[in-house]
Amino acid sequence: MRHRLVWVAFAALVLAEIGYPLVSGPARAHLTVATVLIGFAVSVAHAAVSRGPRAAAALVAVAGGGGLAVEALGVATGVPFGAYGYGDALGAELLGVPLVIPLAWTWMAWPAWLTAGRLARGVAARVAVAGLGLAAWDLFLDPQMVAEKYWTWASPRPALPGVPDVPRSNYLGWLVVAVALMALLAAVPDTRRPGPDAPMYALYLWTYASGVLAHAVFLDLPASAAWGGLGMGLVAVPLAVALLRDRYPRTAPRQARAERRISA
Repeated sequence: MRHRLVWVAFAALVLAEIGYPLVSGPARAHLTVATVLIGFAVSVAHAAVSRGPRAAAALVAVAGGGGLAVEALGVATGVPFGAYGYGDALGAELLGVPLVIPLAWTWMAWPAWLTAGRLARGVAARVAVAGLGLAAWDLFLDPQMVAEKYWTWASPRPALPGVPDVPRSNYLGWLVVAVALMALLAAVPDTRRPGPDAPMYALYLWTYASGVLAHAVFLDLPASAAWGGLGMGLVAVPLAVALLRDRYPRTAPRQARAERRISA
């Protein structure tokens, strides 16, 4: 039953994100905040249901607390992302950081961590893949949010081709921080309970596919659609392939042919 509620919350998240291109102005900012709140709830709820309340608390402490700390440092000093500042559209702030920002770190940290667990073997490899999986999301996120003026960069050069308003240092900073957060998350014992991680796989793949579609078609951000499709695809595409292989194993026809030969 509790896993079904996670799926219901995920469906609400999908509907909220579908609505993003359909609104503008203050309504879009409010919907952005609501989307982050729902995404945060989905990931934390799944962590609690599938790994227990201690794991959920650790996720919030590591990704949310760590995200807030590094964002506060970034706003105050420009390290490690570059010099930037937030507008007032995203609501209440703490230490110069809108409170929804660390919630967004938490939202995507969990599916990135579980996706890496599906793809990588060994703690070091999992931390690296999870860090990449989380950091690559910003190839979609930052251009989209900067276009709405939710935050702005003081010196956005040098930048990726076609994305002139976000410095390359931001993406490198994200990667370093994401790997560090995943290394901390790796220290939390994995006490898995009965139930699927499928909702988080679906969340990661939905974030990837919807990011490519929205940026390319609805938001007039074709360059970030390409960069995000490339960067996040390094994790999302192997995940999709692995899940398809689980569902349609190539060994099944071979086994069937072998059984027919034996029975003959």
